[in-house]
Order: sequence, then C-alpha cells, then structure tokens
Amino acid sequence: MANIHQFNHRAMATHFEVRIADEERTYAAQAAQAALDLLDKLESYLSRFRGSSDIAQIAQLAPGQKLRLSEPAFACLEIAKRMELATLGAFSATASALQTQSCLPSWNLLPEELSIQCERGRVQFDLGAIGKGFALDRMAELLRSWDCPSFLLVAGGSSILSGNPPKESAGWSCGLGDDNTPQRLLLAHTSLSGSGLAVKGSHILDPRTGRLALRQNRAWALTDTAAESDALSTACMVLNEPELEQILAHNPSWLIFLEPDGIDRPMGSRVLPRKPEEV
Repeated sequence: MANIHQFNHRAMATHFEVRIADEERTYAAQAAQAALDLLDKLESYLSRFRGSSDIAQIAQLAPGQKLRLSEPAFACLEIAKRMELATLGAFSATASALQTQSCLPSWNLLPEELSIQCERGRVQFDLGAIGKGFALDRMAELLRSWDCPSFLLVAGGSSILSGNPPKESAGWSCGLGDDNTPQRLLLAHTSLSGSGLAVKGSHILDPRTGRLALRQNRAWALTDTAAESDALSTACMVLNEPELEQILAHNPSWLIFLEPDGIDRPMGSRVLPRKPEEV
C-alpha cells in the first residue's frame, strides 16, 4: 500500500485536495501548505469577485486603455488566448460577457509591457473554466521544486493533475464521472478535466453564438497541463464533429471522452473506456 498523505483546502469557490505519496508526513505537510499558500495568492490575482484583483480591474478599462498585470494573471491570460485559437473560438474566457453585451469584447496582450489593452467593449473575464487548472499547474511546479514529484492535485473533482504515480503503482486511479464509476483511468504526468450539465444544468455558452451548449451531457479532456484540459473540456461541450476532428488532428497528444446527449457522437473522440487504462 502506497504511503499517501492528503491535505484539503477551500479556494476559488471549490474544494482543493493535495495528495503526496512516498514522503515523510511532516515534510509532505510543509510542501502541501506551501502549495496551498500559493493557491490563495493566485486567487487574489485571478478572482473576478475581488475588487483588487487584476481581473476585476481589467473590467474597468475603457477601449484604448491598458493595465499592467501581475505575472500570474498575464500568464493565465496568455494560455486563455492560445486555447481560444486552438479550439476555434469554442473556448473564451470572456464568454460570460455575452450575458450583458451584444458581442464578445476584444482585448490584446502586450508582452513587452506585461500589460493588457482593451480594444472593444467591457473586458469581463470569468476564469472559472481555466483558472483552477492554471492554479494546479503552478502548484505542481512548486511541489516539484520541493522534491515532491509524486502527487495528485484535485480541484472540485472536475480538474485533476497528476505527477509521478505512487511507488509500485501504474498511475493514480481517477474516474470519469461519479466517485464510484467503474470507468477509470490510471493517470501519470497528465491532467484530466471534465465539464457537464448534471450539476449546474445548461450554463455553458458557445462564445461564437451566445447560445447554451446542448451537444453533450458531459465531456472530459486529457492534456499535459490542467489549464489546457480545463479549457478544452469546456470547449468540447459546444464543438461539433468536424471541429473536434480538426482540433485533434492539430493536437495529437490531446484525448477527449464524450458522453453525448443521444443525438450524435462526435467521431473525433474516444468513447468511455470499459476497463482501467493507463494514460
């Protein structure tokens, strides 16, 4: 039986878990606390509900105005911009702005200034579909710097990032769906994220149309980083079959699992596995 220590924390409106294997408990607790302290710091930059955060201040910009950002906020928005392009616009960190604006706001990052510029509309970011994954990626970097490479990081059950598996194990066992699901994957050095309609109902907007996502009941994405898998699983809720095929062709390391609504099953995806599978 692997020696696994678990630590819990509430942040970003969800429950985080840090599981560290093959370490002495006191040292594992110190490393986990450092990772959770970093999580709290990242939330102070990325939360739209904190008036002093970078994200809240961006929402106050008028077209043409710029704002210098913290390094974490800039890095997270760089990934968001990249994932918007990679998913053909099916993922957008400003999709929620369509609830109050007729079209998506336009914004641009200025790397040489570590700044963002508002180009059109009010730039209202909701990083709920990428911020937790970004935090897990940064926490993983910190744990590795503490020489704790064997870990599993969990954010609300919908975002999971794995490092080295525990000793004498092929991977961290994670389910697709409910906790007791027989459909499981063994994860090592990868991230699994899920999006769906079961908990919150129809709440995911297609940024390209402003309409609610109705194509799948649930979608899971496997990528190298948690920020990518978070964004990709959200995008999969609105992507159609040809779009999925195009995206996967350009990103062969990505894997997608879909639970369709019974209308169609995108061909560019893998169906749910029937037995544990190492990833």
